Amino acid sequence: MDKVIKKWFPLFALPTFVAFSIAFLFPFFMGLYLSFCKFKVVTNTTFVWFDNYVKAFTANGDFLNALWFTTKFTIVSVISINIIAFIFAMLLTKSLKGTNVFRTIFFMPNLIGGIVLGYIWSMMINGVLLTWQSTITTDAKYGFWGLVILMNWQMIGYMMIIYISGIQNISPDLLEAAEIDGANGWQKLIHVTLPQIMPSITICLFLTLTNSFRLFDQNYALTAGAPGKQTQMLALDIYTTFYGRVGWQGVGQAKAVIFSILVAAIALTQLYLTRSKEVEN
Repeated sequence: MDKVIKKWFPLFALPTFVAFSIAFLFPFFMGLYLSFCKFKVVTNTTFVWFDNYVKAFTANGDFLNALWFTTKFTIVSVISINIIAFIFAMLLTKSLKGTNVFRTIFFMPNLIGGIVLGYIWSMMINGVLLTWQSTITTDAKYGFWGLVILMNWQMIGYMMIIYISGIQNISPDLLEAAEIDGANGWQKLIHVTLPQIMPSITICLFLTLTNSFRLFDQNYALTAGAPGKQTQMLALDIYTTFYGRVGWQGVGQAKAVIFSILVAAIALTQLYLTRSKEVEN
């Protein structure tokens, strides 16, 4: 069987490799090349070396502001989403009535598109802020916490389902043994539950981290970067640079390459740390 698989593997893998090359490899390397060029259309480019990267960091400060805003938002969102989702998961794995109904209700926001969510929450938050003659775009802190609330509301249910799956796979014998040894609820949580659900924690951290860092549609619909682009995240900053300024397409592409490297580095670092923690446990 191994000989047959080795013999025919290239033939069956070829269509997938071709599709992967067309859909990912070619656009990636094309984008990497364009980040070193000045262009308006991809068929007419001028190689400018690192000028686009220099402009990305020094031209007007928008990129650095977006990076700092995105970093703050990601830290707050990752912590809040995972803590609340885990608490809900612990509650909904108890012997409570209507747990399936609550699971469905909490999961439903994840099915709604980001643009729709952004406009809905914009109307709700503005409805509250108008009491004080203000809107979500009046002050950057309103936009920041509005985005945090929206992201929590959308993703908590999804992460909760993943945590529930991990908790339900814990062997009852381990919990029973901990009780026999005299462990209280907190000790069982720290020494039994958390180590056993590390795969779920890895998945949830990866999803919340990457989704928060590359957030675009909710940011665009909720605040559109106002006021003064202070609530503009990295993805939205790249979009406005590429499509909003004539002759700045190369700078926008350079920002996109930097953005891709950051997302990949963060994801790989997080994956390495959580996997290391799993091995230790």
